[in-house]
Amino acid sequence: MIAENMEDRISAVRGFNRFFTRQIGVLREGLLHTPYTLTEARLLFEIAHGDHLTATQLGRELGLDAGYLSRILSRLEGQGLIVKMPSETDGRQRLLSLTPQGREAFAVLDLRSREEVAEMLDALNDAEQQRLLKAMSTIQSILKKETHYKYAEPFFLRPPEPGDLGTVVRLHGELYAREYGWDEHFEALAAQIVADFINNFNPAKERCWLAEMGGELVGSIFCVRLDDDTARLRMLLVRPEARGLGLGTRLVEECIRFARSAGYKKMVLWTNSVLVEARHIYQKMGFKLVEQNAERNFGKDLVGEDWELIL
Repeated sequence: MIAENMEDRISAVRGFNRFFTRQIGVLREGLLHTPYTLTEARLLFEIAHGDHLTATQLGRELGLDAGYLSRILSRLEGQGLIVKMPSETDGRQRLLSLTPQGREAFAVLDLRSREEVAEMLDALNDAEQQRLLKAMSTIQSILKKETHYKYAEPFFLRPPEPGDLGTVVRLHGELYAREYGWDEHFEALAAQIVADFINNFNPAKERCWLAEMGGELVGSIFCVRLDDDTARLRMLLVRPEARGLGLGTRLVEECIRFARSAGYKKMVLWTNSVLVEARHIYQKMGFKLVEQNAERNFGKDLVGEDWELIL
């Protein structure tokens, strides 16, 4: 229910956010008078207190974009603050830990943070400190409720890691066989699409996004070059456990956004009339159905469809 004074409440929350970020100094160029940004300092904190975290775990915990996180971790590694070591149990995973230099940097950040908070509390009497702590506890307990926010989804988009694309092929084969009764020819098509993507990959014009939730791959989408002006959307997949969260729309949005930034003028896709949920997303995002053809595919009588979107 929308309260009549909702705009006033929104303004009050935004005002508090501006006040508090200024109060704790997160807008300064260097956090706590160090060379590190707030995000860099938070990553050092998580790595210092984590038990051999991976980049994927860090990104999921902090809700950071995979590409953005990768750039920051590379910068910290280049500064000699962190090191990535192969996991003894899974060679595909790289475990993060602080170097001796990184531990020194974290110690400075940790000490200055404690001193700054102590200084803030020292300016208050005991009753005021108790009021502050109670108010902070109230805010935290309310906002920890399982609420879905547009920019804090329960899933995490990232680029593929070694072994992931084989998993994408397997998931397509399993899901379409289970839900639509399609035979092994569809899995073969998915494998061919992935192979072509890898063998002809053009990083300026092509991209793949994988969705992860709870440590499992739950979705995928590919943007593939068809010609200089046309991109093709391929391999949209959302596993049943991730449906209803807006993941399909989010994947298509990301694909369209990249296609526009890459200079494409049009995006096309091929699908089937039985894929009702996917078709709904395409329509919602502005795609137009341009052609339909009855065909025998994947062991079924289907109606293939061509859709396009003018970018």
